[in-house]
Amino acid sequence: MRLLSRLIDRILPALLMACGVTLLATGLLSYAEPVLGDRLTRPSATSGEVADATGSPASSASSGPSTAPSASPTILAPDPSVPGVSLPGVSLPPDPVPTRTPAPAPAAVATRVVIPSERIDLPVISRQQSVPDQGPDLYPPCDVALYHDAFGQPGRAGSTYLYAHARAGMFLPLLEASERQDGASLLGALVEVYTADDRLYVYEIFRVKRHALDFSLALDVPPGEQRLVLQTSEGPRGTVPKLQVAARLVSELPATRQEAQPRPRPVACYGT
Repeated sequence: MRLLSRLIDRILPALLMACGVTLLATGLLSYAEPVLGDRLTRPSATSGEVADATGSPASSASSGPSTAPSASPTILAPDPSVPGVSLPGVSLPPDPVPTRTPAPAPAAVATRVVIPSERIDLPVISRQQSVPDQGPDLYPPCDVALYHDAFGQPGRAGSTYLYAHARAGMFLPLLEASERQDGASLLGALVEVYTADDRLYVYEIFRVKRHALDFSLALDVPPGEQRLVLQTSEGPRGTVPKLQVAARLVSELPATRQEAQPRPRPVACYGT
């Protein structure tokens, strides 16, 4: 009896322990996470998710499975300004470097016109320059020639258009010469035009056009030709036909500042 009693005392606790371990293992297996190979595979992180992950801390993982449906991930457009973030396989072009196209230098304006054979020597000003008591409609002042700003300046292809009154000390000698054999004596005469950048442009007269009614002599210029057109009146104030003289550029030379930039002294002469 003692032997049986000893066996029961030793075997029974062992059996009870074994049963308890078995039950414990059986109850816990249903709550364990699946192994890595059985875990549901999530889509690879998009670039937006990467940007979000780099910009904010990751949320804590749940300690157990959740039966609630997971929220759809929000796809964030990558911000090009965030360094190190770019679309996979897509390279963003570099920011364009702003460039400034240099503007062509403005042509130097005419400042003086000289016709040695006719003893003409006048400062030149813009027709837009205001003169006290000038009169209506930008009436041309005296003692100067004017350049028409609808045309170009010396040194550029096209026409330069200068005009002055047919008065003593101005363009009167051109009118008087045109009345003799239609201005034959003017053909071949040289005209010197100085500019504000101290250059001298020499032109040769090739045509005298009397009773002109339009600007065709200045507009109908062959490509590349540099032409000078001089205009003066053929009659009293308000007379429409004008005298026009056309000349072609034959030479360009340097000039001194004293030669090229005389001081103009325009005088209002509308009422005289």
